[in-house]
Amino acid sequence: MEATISPSIADLEKQYLLQNYARYPVVLQRGKGCYVYDTSGKRYLDLIAGIGVNSLGYAHPRLTKVIREQAGRLVHCSNLYYHEFAGPLAERISRASQMPRVFFCNSGTEAIEAALKMAKAHGRKISPEKFELVALDNSFHGRTLGALSVTGQESYRRDFEPLLPGIRFVPRNDITALEQVVSERTAGIIIELVQGEGGIYPMTEAYIRKARELADRHDAILIFDEIQCGVGRTGTYFAYQLLDPPVLPDVMTLAKPIASGLPLGVVVSNERAAAGLGAGKHGTTFGGGPLVCRAGLEFFDILDELLPRITEVGSYFRMRLTELSRRFSFIKEVRGVGLMIGVELEFPGKQVVLDCIEQGMLINCTHDYTLRAMPPYIITEQEVDRAIAILKRVFRTAKAPEA
Repeated sequence: MEATISPSIADLEKQYLLQNYARYPVVLQRGKGCYVYDTSGKRYLDLIAGIGVNSLGYAHPRLTKVIREQAGRLVHCSNLYYHEFAGPLAERISRASQMPRVFFCNSGTEAIEAALKMAKAHGRKISPEKFELVALDNSFHGRTLGALSVTGQESYRRDFEPLLPGIRFVPRNDITALEQVVSERTAGIIIELVQGEGGIYPMTEAYIRKARELADRHDAILIFDEIQCGVGRTGTYFAYQLLDPPVLPDVMTLAKPIASGLPLGVVVSNERAAAGLGAGKHGTTFGGGPLVCRAGLEFFDILDELLPRITEVGSYFRMRLTELSRRFSFIKEVRGVGLMIGVELEFPGKQVVLDCIEQGMLINCTHDYTLRAMPPYIITEQEVDRAIAILKRVFRTAKAPEA
């Protein structure tokens, strides 16, 4: 694709920014609904939404109103003092999750760090030898050192080892392997209910229930990482609520969609896990400020209205993608739940992503072969049809790259 980016913008980033991102040659300037616009005015249907962050799309009138209003009142105050919105948002999350304790931070990886500390503290109270953590192959939990330690993709960890000791990795949905590694030395088990960066792979109900059983048997903390799959993405408040009856974790981590573009991470826990982070054991400077918490409250009000549509539109999207898979044999599988969708190809999807940008649509490719769609929750069937039409045009010319 031809670059549409001003050389000065790219040059400034190359000269001054840490070069840890491989950016596409597009400068986004504004957004409206499910669309974003670049500096030339070109419109793109956004199916990645800031990797699941912009849950209400762009310039949502209700969210814009409360952000503007709160920015004119109080953006930040120290956790030395109370403000009006942290308590009500914590209550909202607690009632929705049926878990009593909430901690606010700034991002998903920070939430994971707090969750790991809860598990470690719980294990330490029982025995100095109870420090192992069980995580899944192919998982992704963040890029800080603790989160990397439990990320089951060696390519992310390699350059930063040695990391935390005592991490045991097991294949997803392999109950036998899970039973073999969880022991009295296990402090915590951490699971994404749907692996996001790993390629949109849901966990089976049997696997989740076995993890809960093993955590109970060995007095370990069960952590559900719902940073990508939680807070409405799967059509329920939280992904574990798709099960009947739900399987409650001891700790749950949230982030991406919950403040609709503002940085907010959340740890939700039961009292047993929360006891590990008593007074002075953990903290945050910016987490849970009045601006982000007020945005989170407004998001929940809007989410209540959107939840049924997330399930309906997500099912419609997967149905249309399945139709495409019958036409294009290189589509190996369509998988996902709600508006968290993966399309696995027989060949790397990088060029497909570039061709989609050329055609006016943003999507990304994770794990090299899986196109990932995590659109705003406000997406409609008409916008899904537009996405399918674009993918159809791109797939007509798609081919495996030469070796």
